[in-house]
Amino acid sequence: MGTDFAAEAATELRVLRPDAWNQWYDNLIRAFGGVPESADERELWNSLTEPDRSIGVWDGDACVGTAGAFSFRLTVPGGASVPAAGVTMVSVAATHRRRGVLRSMMRRQLDDVREWGWPLAVLTASEPVIYGRFGYGAATHCVNVEVDTARVSLSVPPGTDDVRLRYVPPADALDACEALYARRVPERPGMLARLPGWERLPVLDPESERNGGSPMQCVVAERDGEMVGYARFRVKPQWDAAGPKGEVFLLDTEALDPAAHAALWRFLFGIDLTSTVRAHGRPSDEPWLSMVSDIRRCGLRARDSLFVRLVDVGAALEARTYQAPVDVVFEVEDAFCPWNAGRWRLSGDSKGASCAPTTDAADLSLSVRELGAAYLGGVNLASLAAAGRVREVRQGALAEAAVGFGSVVAPWLPHGF
Repeated sequence: MGTDFAAEAATELRVLRPDAWNQWYDNLIRAFGGVPESADERELWNSLTEPDRSIGVWDGDACVGTAGAFSFRLTVPGGASVPAAGVTMVSVAATHRRRGVLRSMMRRQLDDVREWGWPLAVLTASEPVIYGRFGYGAATHCVNVEVDTARVSLSVPPGTDDVRLRYVPPADALDACEALYARRVPERPGMLARLPGWERLPVLDPESERNGGSPMQCVVAERDGEMVGYARFRVKPQWDAAGPKGEVFLLDTEALDPAAHAALWRFLFGIDLTSTVRAHGRPSDEPWLSMVSDIRRCGLRARDSLFVRLVDVGAALEARTYQAPVDVVFEVEDAFCPWNAGRWRLSGDSKGASCAPTTDAADLSLSVRELGAAYLGGVNLASLAAAGRVREVRQGALAEAAVGFGSVVAPWLPHGF
């Protein structure tokens, strides 16, 4: 690890000791409102925490700041799996705000990530306004939906009726679902390879999060004896004077082909005694959105999801491929990680890329935050330029880079951390 930093004279920043985890975590919970988690949730996060990659700020015996990092591998355009620090559990005690505690932790953390040799840091933000000043850009978006299934139908592709669905207890289907999920990870930028222990997260089912709904249910989709999809969900029974108006809340679903995808969504739309399907954090280009009879009654609401920070500009840009040839020089501004600042020549195509410092004239000028936003292919460099956040120096360079940086499928983060 790097050198300790102090937020101020009275505080000390240090690596988390395993025996201090409870106090460290209690500070985090208090910062997020103080409502205790279930014993199962607490035990899971304790087991997943990597103490040697976690830090805290202490004022005497009191923990007043927390920040951790998970050892992730993130899919990037082209399908490669790239090491990334999953920044997590960031909090500052309300008694110690505006004293540089957060800045000291972000400084230490990015120095450490660089020392580990990882090109990326990623996070999800409780308040998106916080992390831009540290070089993080919103790189993926998702949609929340509330579908009026009494009025919306699905037009399904051929082969949907050949898919067999059956209920399986979530724990019993876990290994098969994880194997299918692993097959999907290389196909979409932004997806995370789940390391040992993380398979427990999708089936964590605390009663406090059910909001009156059922325990988690699971349906698997099969064709010719092979599992081709699954869906995990809850059902919330509700009635009024006119009859049933229950809700289905989709927690997680994956499918290997269009027919399996359609079969699972048709099932969710048709569950007895329900008239609404709700889902949070779904891909913005999910296929069922093109199957519905009335998109206006699907209650779509877009929001930011994964924020990306290029810790090593050269290594990060070399790690992905480009859907069209690019040969551009970026003038990168990065005040927080000055080793990235300067001009970088990127040359790449669908087979690979090289990126190195250069003294050549700049073609595009932008900050590392914009590079992070565009990195996974979900945010267009041209739209950032239209917002005044990217400046074209050489005519034609913007179009070349914008096309090259794109992704055939929308990047998507499957779950938080």
